[in-house]
This record gives sequence, C-alpha cells and structure tokens, in this order.
Amino acid sequence: MRCQDVAVGTNGAKVEWLTVAGDPETWRSIGLAVSGDGLIPLFGTGLKIVLPVRADDAGIVGWGFSGIEPVQQIAGLPVDVVDAATPSFADHALGATGLDHVVIMTSSLETVSDAVTDATGCALKRTRELGAITQGFHRIGRGGLIVEIVEHPDYNRGEAEFWGLVINVDDLDAACALLGPERVSEPKDAVQPGRRIATIRSQVGLGTAVALMTQDNR
Repeated sequence: MRCQDVAVGTNGAKVEWLTVAGDPETWRSIGLAVSGDGLIPLFGTGLKIVLPVRADDAGIVGWGFSGIEPVQQIAGLPVDVVDAATPSFADHALGATGLDHVVIMTSSLETVSDAVTDATGCALKRTRELGAITQGFHRIGRGGLIVEIVEHPDYNRGEAEFWGLVINVDDLDAACALLGPERVSEPKDAVQPGRRIATIRSQVGLGTAVALMTQDNR
C-alpha cells in the first residue's frame, strides 16, 4: 500500500484524532469549541481532550487511527484503532480549521519512521538537516496529517514521545489579537515558504507545545 494511493476517509490510514491529557476548559479558553466528550472537531484530524489518568500525565498521550490493522502502539506511542468517523466541524472563535502537523521527538528517526510506515503504509516523504538535528516527514493519507519526526542528539528519554502540534487558522493576526500577547507570541515567518506562525505560551497550561499557523495556500 502506497500512501499517495490512499484516499483519506475511505479505505486508507487516517489519524482521526490526537489524544491530549488536559483540562477541556483550558482549551476552550483559547477559543476552541470542545464537545461534552472532549472532542475538538477540525477538518481532517481532530483533538480529543481527556482527563489525566496520572498526576504527571500532560500533553499528547496517544492517537486514534482508522484504516490500519490493530496495533497497541507505534514506536511506543499509544494507539487506538477506531472506525472512521463521520466528518464534523465546529465554529471556533480562534478561527481554527485543522491540524497542520504533529511533532515527535526521538533519538532514532529511522526507528520511528519505519514504525509509522509499517503501521500506516505511508512512507517517509523527505528529510531535512538542521545542524545536528534531523527532521523526517510523513503524511498520513492523501491530504492528511503531517507527522514530523525530530531526531535530536541530546534526546535521551528512551522511546519516542509526542512534543507538540500546530493548528491552522483562517486569520493568524485575528487569532493573536483574541488571545493577547500574554498568551501568544508575535507572529513570525514560518519555515514553510509564505506562511506565518505564532506560539501559544506555556503558561496557558495546555500541557504540550502548540503553535498557530496560517493556511497553506500553495
């Protein structure tokens, strides 16, 4: 199965949601609509906010996949294999439309990339060197979530872990004005040509790194 031959939402791999341990009210406070069951609906991959099981749980703790064979984890990252969800969306005050990508930290890009490929059929698309850091990129399904794997020489936590996520918004300046400078950084040029990005400040308490980015209009 080649990733580019798979249509999202039919018979191919799709990340239905990222599971995030945290407080739904904190996510609502940044202008995201959270349903009673903790789901933040977005085009494509959504977010599912769950209460922490342990006191030290915070941030992204797993992901829900449809269209793959049953597995409990991918490179040590917990997986829920679920039925393909009916597409849904909510009107978010933040102007959020979808998830651009999720970032995974590891000491071995090859190990994590091979595990993603084996589980989803979506091969590594490209890599990029940034000094001692190596980044690798998968796209899960046609037009689906980008998985950015970051190999860092100083990473020594054993298995891979989720590091953060990036949310696309309709109007980055409006989103930053809604949040205010005490909760989000000034927008700046992103690595992706023609796009801009701003980072939610850690004191907001989302439990994971979150950035907001303009749409990819290429």
